[in-house]
Amino acid sequence: MADVERPGAQAWVPQRPSLRSLRAAVQECRGCELWADATHGVMGRGPRAARVLLLGEQPGDREDREGEPFVGPAGAVLDRALAEAGIDPGDTFRTNVVKHFRWRGTRGKQRIHRGPSRVHVAACGPWLVAELAVVRPVGVVLLGGTAGTSLYGTSFRVGESRGRVLDWPTSFETARPPEWVVPTAHPSAVLRADDRDAARAALVADLRVAADLLGGSG
Repeated sequence: MADVERPGAQAWVPQRPSLRSLRAAVQECRGCELWADATHGVMGRGPRAARVLLLGEQPGDREDREGEPFVGPAGAVLDRALAEAGIDPGDTFRTNVVKHFRWRGTRGKQRIHRGPSRVHVAACGPWLVAELAVVRPVGVVLLGGTAGTSLYGTSFRVGESRGRVLDWPTSFETARPPEWVVPTAHPSAVLRADDRDAARAALVADLRVAADLLGGSG
């Protein structure tokens, strides 16, 4: 039954993808069961010439309703951190590993986030491959553990890797691999932290590593 419910996204990915065609095609995706309870498929947003791709986990409640990535509270944290780190938002392409919102129950009017499983990440993988083929970023910033394990496997740990410069994993094939990868925490972790100021400062410090790399490649 799992194979029937999760055939993977490849059949819905355009043969010659563009940002516009990907945003349209993801609305039809039935690569896993998450589409059934979501409002929109949420493809990445940003310029095709963006030098850095920001890779998160999945859309949240507001992202699902609006069909845009990083427009909720975590997106506001990310915007502020990028500005402090010296990364031009216009030089970023923001996307998620999983394109549909997974949730369980509600709190008031807000649906409660439920993290995607490995099978959902695997099913959605072809969308990320297509985005990388179109955007071809110089570097990738991984926002959180799900983004990290999607590229490096289950042994990846944010705490051990954040702020470090990693090579693109050879196991994740793409036509033009990014030159570098910098992991950090997901901006939503700042909102959950007991000391938000310290958590935000740590996020900014990691993003400054990416900013320095962008300066060197610019």
